[in-house]
Amino acid sequence: MSSSAQTSTTHVHRDDVGSRMGMWLFLFTELILFGGMFLLYSVYRFQYPEAFHLAAKELNIIMGTFNTAVLLTSSMTMALSIVAIQRDQKVLSIFLQIVTIFLALFFLVNKYFEWSAKFHHGIYPGSEELLSKSSGEILFFGLYYVMTGLHGLHVIVGMVLIAVMTRMTRKEIINKDSYVRLENAGLYWHLVDIIWIFLFPLFYLIT
Repeated sequence: MSSSAQTSTTHVHRDDVGSRMGMWLFLFTELILFGGMFLLYSVYRFQYPEAFHLAAKELNIIMGTFNTAVLLTSSMTMALSIVAIQRDQKVLSIFLQIVTIFLALFFLVNKYFEWSAKFHHGIYPGSEELLSKSSGEILFFGLYYVMTGLHGLHVIVGMVLIAVMTRMTRKEIINKDSYVRLENAGLYWHLVDIIWIFLFPLFYLIT
C-alpha cells in the first residue's frame, strides 16, 4: 500500500513538472513572436524617428496609463488567487480570479473606446486620412494596430483560460493539493501583462 501511494505521488509530480515545462515552452514561443515584432518596430523607429514621434502624439497617454494600471492590478489579483488556493481559501481564490477577469474586460473596453476614437478621426489602416500622412506615420499606426490588436487577442484568450480555471476551482479539481493548472494560467496572464509593459512605452511614451 505504501509503495503504491509513493508511486502515485511520484506520477503526479512528474505530470506537474511536465505541465510546467510545457507552459514555459509555450511562453517562449510567444516571446519569439512578440520579440520579432519589437525588433521590426525598432528598425522602423530608427529609420523614421521624427515620424514616429509625431504619430505617437495622436495616442491618448492617459488611457494608455490607465490600462497599464489595470493590467498590473489584474496580475496582482491573479497571483493572489494562487496564494489563496495554496492556503486552501477556495472562495477567496475564486473571487480573485473573477476580479482578474473583470479587470481584463475593463482593459478591453477601454481599448475599444481608444480604437474607436482613432477610427472616428479617420486614423485606421487603409483610410484616406492615414494614407495622406508620411511613410513613417503609416508604419507607426500599422504596427500599433497589429501589435496592440494581437495583444488584445491574447487578453481574450487569457480571460477564457482564467474562466475555465475558475470553474475547475469551484468543482475542486483545482485545490490546495493540485493547483499547477492555475499556476500555468497565472504564468500566461503575467506574460500578457509583461508584453503590455513593453508596448506602452514604445507607442505612448516615445520621445
